[in-house]
Amino acid sequence: MAEIIKCVELKKFYQVGTQVVKAIRDISVTIDAGEYVAIMGPSGSGKSTLMNIIGCLDTPTGGSYILNSTEVGKLEDDRLAEIRNKEIGFVFQTFNLMPRYSALENVMLPLVYAGVSKEGRKKRALEVLDNVNLSDRVTHKPNELSGGQRQRVAVARALVNKPSIILADEPTGNLDSKTSIDIMHLFSEIHKMGNTIILVTHEEEIARHAHRIIRLRDGEVEFDEINKDIIDKT
Repeated sequence: MAEIIKCVELKKFYQVGTQVVKAIRDISVTIDAGEYVAIMGPSGSGKSTLMNIIGCLDTPTGGSYILNSTEVGKLEDDRLAEIRNKEIGFVFQTFNLMPRYSALENVMLPLVYAGVSKEGRKKRALEVLDNVNLSDRVTHKPNELSGGQRQRVAVARALVNKPSIILADEPTGNLDSKTSIDIMHLFSEIHKMGNTIILVTHEEEIARHAHRIIRLRDGEVEFDEINKDIIDKT
């Protein structure tokens, strides 16, 4: 498979008062197109910082991050925003839905920024809502949906621009066990459709759904292994 993400000796340091916090240090990781990867680690391990860099939400202090053969650290803010909207679909623990908007309107939002016509936005949004089994909830607002349904809306919104990468930050953190399993099955289906999925989690049982697990500790890669339990089943 073609290489889609390459991190070379990534570092991210923060100045907190008189202290320098080394959030990540010398992380080198390569992810191929179509992989399903979980980034794990306890609080303070650097997984959120690494996710922010991969998602073009932050830039490294040192090292380089190459996304689809483009050196991200050298890009202007406008180009970064364009990459975020086109290349990466985000799914967050807190759903991040607009409370006054219906499920359909929430899913259509990224297409507004992409300049798609109103008719095109509606058609594509209905298509992805159907893909996540929410065709009967398109007019419902977030407060009229269950937690699992809200996360499905968030997944549909992440998919609507047909991004190559889905970046999910603790996507089951606010869900009960049964709903978490349902959402992880949905991610497996999305992976089968060809998307690269990068899942950030501190939960072992959630990480086990991924085909590869990268564990961080104290800002460094502790181990990077293929998940044989999943691979043997496929």
